[in-house]
Amino acid sequence: MSELIVIGYDGPAEAERALGTVQDLQRDHVVRLNGLATVSVDAEGRTHVDTSGRVVASTAATGALWGAIFGILFLLPGVGLVTGAALGGLVGGLAKSGVDDRFREQVGDLLKPGSAAVVIMASKITDDKFTAAMQPHGGTLLKTSLSDEDERELSEQLTGPIGPDGPGPVHVPDAAP
Repeated sequence: MSELIVIGYDGPAEAERALGTVQDLQRDHVVRLNGLATVSVDAEGRTHVDTSGRVVASTAATGALWGAIFGILFLLPGVGLVTGAALGGLVGGLAKSGVDDRFREQVGDLLKPGSAAVVIMASKITDDKFTAAMQPHGGTLLKTSLSDEDERELSEQLTGPIGPDGPGPVHVPDAAP
């Protein structure tokens, strides 16, 4: 099971400081990351994502899932691996898995021009230690969970069934005539 955590801040400087704390928590084994990024919205309302190599995905499927979650949460063209009909299926899968419309709306409400957020996908987290370490940064915390089964299903939608040799090819269904 993975936890998807978004912590919103009034500006990018505090988000960067908080990101450093999350990295320290990973070194201290308080959190095991599958992905870590900052998202900021400039004065013109454009969204900027900085992963700077912070995707810690252990498999291609986890990396694909992380990219797809960004694409769905922040509606960024080109983020994620699917388009068209496959995107519709993935959106439905994410809604079923806990990344529902309400969570996406809450994330959208956090990200106004001038604001920023730290986005964390963690496979393990010690909640009390994490909360205590992050408290000095303030911010608004949103959290949802993806079960192991939901992660597997979403990853398979992106990469195909996971077999003994790893994930299969990406399959994008043909559009209806």
